[in-house]
Amino acid sequence: MKTSSDASGFVLLTERVPHVVLEIRYYSDYNFVGRRIDGYEEPLALITREAADALRTVSESLYEKGYCLKVFDAYRPVCAVEHFVRWAADVSDVRMKPYFYPAVDKSELDEKGYVSSRSGHSRGSVVDLTLIDMKTGRELDMGGPFDLFSEASHPDYAGVTREQHENRMLLQRAMIDGGFLPIKSEWWHFILKDEPYPDTYFTFPVTASSLK
Repeated sequence: MKTSSDASGFVLLTERVPHVVLEIRYYSDYNFVGRRIDGYEEPLALITREAADALRTVSESLYEKGYCLKVFDAYRPVCAVEHFVRWAADVSDVRMKPYFYPAVDKSELDEKGYVSSRSGHSRGSVVDLTLIDMKTGRELDMGGPFDLFSEASHPDYAGVTREQHENRMLLQRAMIDGGFLPIKSEWWHFILKDEPYPDTYFTFPVTASSLK
């Protein structure tokens, strides 16, 4: 695996994308691990310049329709992924199971692909996000929360309501039109189609000082 600590191709998402809202879950204790994740030193979203520019286009399009983007995660340092792997190996720590993997045994998280030794997030052009209705100030109902380890998180899951499916497709269409690709297992996860660093995994921490 090729790694780099060079953050010169990255920017602060909030400086490039107007109206975006951040809820950086891995800086907090409210995530599937239950504590702040290694490498998240500030509640910021770092991302490649190319992905930020594409996301600005998405944001402007959705803003005209009355929605704004809410981002849960963007660039993820390699040490954070390693933290996830260590956590998954400790099958006794299931404090967050009721919230994030209620129907999956923790020992199966790696086998089922919910935790992996590598993440596209570490290449800097992946983003996890949802939509906020600006009239209500609330997230759109997507039929399941961010980071739910379940088939219910698949974008085309048949068990959601028509409205929930339409909300997922609203987000997906906007992201695809902006140059991002969805994945089959998570409605919130999108990767820039033409990512600038397809073979490089970055190691610098999530903090504004990494960009200086």
